Amino acid sequence: MPQFHATTIFAVKHKGKSAMSGDGQVTLGNAVVMKHTARKVRKLFNGKVIAGFAGSVADAFTLFELFEGKLDEFNGNLQRASVELAKLWRSDKVLRKLEAMLIVMNETDLLLVSGTGEVIEPDDGILAIGSGGNYALAAGRALKTYSGDNLSAYDIAKAALEIAGEICVYTNNNIIVEEL
Repeated sequence: MPQFHATTIFAVKHKGKSAMSGDGQVTLGNAVVMKHTARKVRKLFNGKVIAGFAGSVADAFTLFELFEGKLDEFNGNLQRASVELAKLWRSDKVLRKLEAMLIVMNETDLLLVSGTGEVIEPDDGILAIGSGGNYALAAGRALKTYSGDNLSAYDIAKAALEIAGEICVYTNNNIIVEEL
């Protein structure tokens, strides 16, 4: 049975701001677009944290709930909540089968959290996941490097997803951007 997958999330820290963008496409297997307006990026913990997912939709919602619980448990400490989620995700027999990835950020930190126990903070303040992630990552790096002071974090996040949407068949241009 084919699974529903949701793709392309991009996050950037630029000029003291944090922004994350995600497209709206949900694909069934490799052939059918089932939804154009999914919301894969959302604010959590009273609007102080942004999280975005790529992968199986049901699995991602499970991870969102678990991550939100960890944020509450550790009073909004993003790094601690992320590490604890990764530990739980990797060690639990049921959770380790989840097929999704998360990018989480607050005003100071940006992290990738995976089911293999990885919690990665990028060197350059940019992360991307999903089928169009590499396209968005390349576009975002170029935009951040060469825009000077002309683009904000919001602008870079939106433009990187627009470029990915022009290249990746699993990414559309119904883009949601959240900013801190």
